[in-house]
Amino acid sequence: MTDRQPRRFALLVEYDGTSYRGSQLQGKAPTIQGALERALSSLTSERIRASLAGRTDAGVHARGQVASFITRRQHAPDVVVRAANALLPRDIAVRAAAEVPLGFDPRRNAQSRWYRYTYCPGKTRPALLRNRAWHVGPALDVEAMASAAQTLTGRHDFAAFAPPYHARRGSTERVVCRADIVRQGWLAFLDIEANAFLAHMVRRIAGTLADVGRGKLGCEEFQGLIAGAAPGAAAATAPAGGLCLMKVRYESGLFDDETRDDI
Repeated sequence: MTDRQPRRFALLVEYDGTSYRGSQLQGKAPTIQGALERALSSLTSERIRASLAGRTDAGVHARGQVASFITRRQHAPDVVVRAANALLPRDIAVRAAAEVPLGFDPRRNAQSRWYRYTYCPGKTRPALLRNRAWHVGPALDVEAMASAAQTLTGRHDFAAFAPPYHARRGSTERVVCRADIVRQGWLAFLDIEANAFLAHMVRRIAGTLADVGRGKLGCEEFQGLIAGAAPGAAAATAPAGGLCLMKVRYESGLFDDETRDDI
């Protein structure tokens, strides 16, 4: 095995984040990266270190997370998928695998990331969606939320939607290429895609948009948060369980044929 050339695989990973402290390694706490590394190490009989395209918080889910790892084993991609899924916990699944250049970095090579936040308006809380949607109460003006969300698109300083400590670390400018809110049946979805996101940015946007939908905040006030509010000014943070990383996009089109919009 030692004389074989190293190969890098990319994995398209889906998970229910309810039981995990997040995607990245955190000591002995259960994490997505930790579970992946244990399964892949068992598969390859090597010490595997996996890298991920996006950092997700505790309780956040993914339909299209991308991970990568290097191995000297000569497994075919379909074997990696089958074997990894046999070794992973049932709330984590590898949907697809592909061999990629050794220099591939799932985070640095990503062009954009698409997140979806799920709201559940209604008088009664849901049971089946308790870990997948935010019950926001009976009244939610989705049209007002959609109007406010449109002001997010383009290049803006999103310091107001990040914790102050994070906003001081570097540039808080991001480019949002899509921000839509639609109602489907009894649920409402925020779909937002950007070149990158600040810590807790999507959940703070989702929480602040909910305030717009409840009539607690006007569209002009929401726009003011984008126009130059102080770091951390948008403090309303939506619960983690409603958030899902849907897709990471690459110039190469990696895993584009595996996109699923359903939740």
